[in-house]
Amino acid sequence: MQIDLSRRLPDAKIPELPSPYFGKVRDCYDLPADAEFPNGRRILISSDRISAFDIILAVIPWKGQVLTQVARWWFDRTADICPNHVTAYPDANAVIGRRVEILPVEVVVRGYLAGTTSTSVLTQYKAGKREMYGHVLPEGLRDNAALPEAIITPTSKAFDGGHDEPLTAEEIVSQGLLTQAQWDEVSDKALKLFAFGQKVAAERGLILVDTKYEFGLDEHGNILLADEIHTPDSSRYWIADGYQQALENGTRPPSFDKDVIRSWVASRCDPYKDPIPEIPDEMIAQTAGIYIEAYERITGEKFVPDMSGATPLERLRANLAPYFTA
Repeated sequence: MQIDLSRRLPDAKIPELPSPYFGKVRDCYDLPADAEFPNGRRILISSDRISAFDIILAVIPWKGQVLTQVARWWFDRTADICPNHVTAYPDANAVIGRRVEILPVEVVVRGYLAGTTSTSVLTQYKAGKREMYGHVLPEGLRDNAALPEAIITPTSKAFDGGHDEPLTAEEIVSQGLLTQAQWDEVSDKALKLFAFGQKVAAERGLILVDTKYEFGLDEHGNILLADEIHTPDSSRYWIADGYQQALENGTRPPSFDKDVIRSWVASRCDPYKDPIPEIPDEMIAQTAGIYIEAYERITGEKFVPDMSGATPLERLRANLAPYFTA
């Protein structure tokens, strides 16, 4: 697909929408409560910004549409496993969801000994730990090997900008973060969602390695799946063809390498201290192609960019006009 660099959504700042909140990648607006939605609703718009090193590195054409539509594809197919927050899709880059009280536990499900962060099971395993997150892992596992079974590695959610801390199921309940009944329901739904995701991924020639879920409570105390599900940004996918060879060689399995921009920047400067060099158009187009490939491989469907409107922002404004309050 020819990548049109002019079709980018750097931000979705729309003054007529109420109660804005601008994140690193998402721009959100809170709609007021009404009889149907006593807690109100939230408009979540996925921009095309790509973030790393605590800064915005670039704007990638159609990245926001890919993330929104991949999540939509999964939400539509998993509602029988866990109800979700979605109420409408007014635009290719936007979802409207019930406002929920996000549970204070980050739910990460892992099927493989993988990862690079300090909280990943691979990092801890290589440091000699065998008991983590309330699970005991066997000796002799190779890097990126399949775990005996999928496990949940929960962490505290640091809403105040602090660091997430590893938790066990017992600590979640004893610290009053969730009740036992809530944790039982969350963990059951998370493992079922992951199992379904792995099954579908395998049918696509992919391996769903690990993923993050956000759960919240609606006005009745029901647990809903929120945010996103099984997107390239919230999940790690490997290409099944080539995995076994990589495992035997001790190399990184082939994946949707969406870190091309991150790696390009890191090889040219210290991104935490130095000015970021200008990222060339070919690198931006390559990254767009990776997101589009991810959409098509994950969903099994052809990606169709929404080319309506003079610009993506003008299209968004037109589609969200029914929600304007000013």
